[in-house]
Amino acid sequence: MSSVSSQPQFRYTQPPSKVLHLRNLPWECTEEELVELGKPFGKVVNTKCNVGANRNQAFIEFAELNQAIAMISYYASSSEPAQVRGKTVYLQYSNRQEIVNNKTTADVAGNVLLVTIEGNDARLVSIDVLHLVFSAFGFVHKITTFEKTAGFQALVQFSDSETATAAKDALDGRSIPSYLIPELGPCSLRITYSAHTDLSVKFQSHRSRDYTNPMLPVAPSAIDASGQFSVGVDGKKMEPESNVLLASIENMQYAVTLDVLQTVFSSFGPVLKIAMFDKNGGLQALIQYPDVQTAVVAKEALEGHCIYDGGYCKLHISYSRHTDLSIKVNNDRSRDYTIPNTPALNSQPSVLGQQPYAGGPGGPAYNGAQYAPGPDPHATGWNPAMPQQMHNYPYGGPPPMGPGAVPSHLQNGQPHSSPMRPYHHQ
Repeated sequence: MSSVSSQPQFRYTQPPSKVLHLRNLPWECTEEELVELGKPFGKVVNTKCNVGANRNQAFIEFAELNQAIAMISYYASSSEPAQVRGKTVYLQYSNRQEIVNNKTTADVAGNVLLVTIEGNDARLVSIDVLHLVFSAFGFVHKITTFEKTAGFQALVQFSDSETATAAKDALDGRSIPSYLIPELGPCSLRITYSAHTDLSVKFQSHRSRDYTNPMLPVAPSAIDASGQFSVGVDGKKMEPESNVLLASIENMQYAVTLDVLQTVFSSFGPVLKIAMFDKNGGLQALIQYPDVQTAVVAKEALEGHCIYDGGYCKLHISYSRHTDLSIKVNNDRSRDYTIPNTPALNSQPSVLGQQPYAGGPGGPAYNGAQYAPGPDPHATGWNPAMPQQMHNYPYGGPPPMGPGAVPSHLQNGQPHSSPMRPYHHQ
């Protein structure tokens, strides 16, 4: 038999046993898949999966010894190795005669969660993103991040096991919302309980944070090249400010065009350029202001608010690494307001979007040709106190952009905040 790997498929150092030890499994392997693997050889009476530091090992227990021997003998003589989800599985007899399903530390509920972040950009997920995700379920006391063989991991401490359990049940296996990591690829969470009950955090840094002690010293590693603190005295990382904002739009039941964005963002100062693009299954846009101060005001005022009343077209805003956008043509996806005569890509009015968008479950798909041009945003401006409708929408139309929609945070000229919880535990 030719070996498919330098790693031996069988080891005969153990005497025959009803329990077989399986290695090199995919970490998400289920008990049902183990039963299916052993079923042709006899009755599988017990299994234990996701064992080991990398959760890629498992045990199968047969009802009879000869059934376990049959499985080992078959794959020892077969040219086709045992496989689960396309991965070659290595088999051997276990040194135990039965599987004892004692609860491990990972099964015992506690107030500290061990979180493994998976994805190509997992190591770029900041501690502030993790804090935002987990604080939706209760006050997060401390977070520490580190790298192990299993990948990029974090310990998240809550005040009690009930809160930790609620977070674990809701988040385990789910992905971090794309609007929280707009410049990264998909990152998912795999969560178990930790044996820790109280994390030791000596410094506020990009690797550890104690939210119960804002006066904790800031680690030298949290100071940037200019000598400025990138972590504030409250222990929260200070996001580098920029004159260009990155806006992600959630729950898009209605069209959002360049003119809609220009009207919204120009309320805080002149918008120089806008570029729209699709990423991570949603619409995003880069909005350039002439200076950082204007962008800061716009970000603080608009973050978490909706363009249309009813929770439609919710804005999530972060600072971009860009400082000057390169706009080569004025069309329905990009606009340079400093050079109004920039060549247009097509002859259609730019307020008529060309690409249809499915507005989500139950939401009507739109096509730009269904909509009439809205008011000239340069002529009217966007007055938070003056309701105005950007388009004549079919299906009854979206709520107007006025009091109760995005302008709700600017009622009476004062910003007003609304809580943002990226997850809602059912």
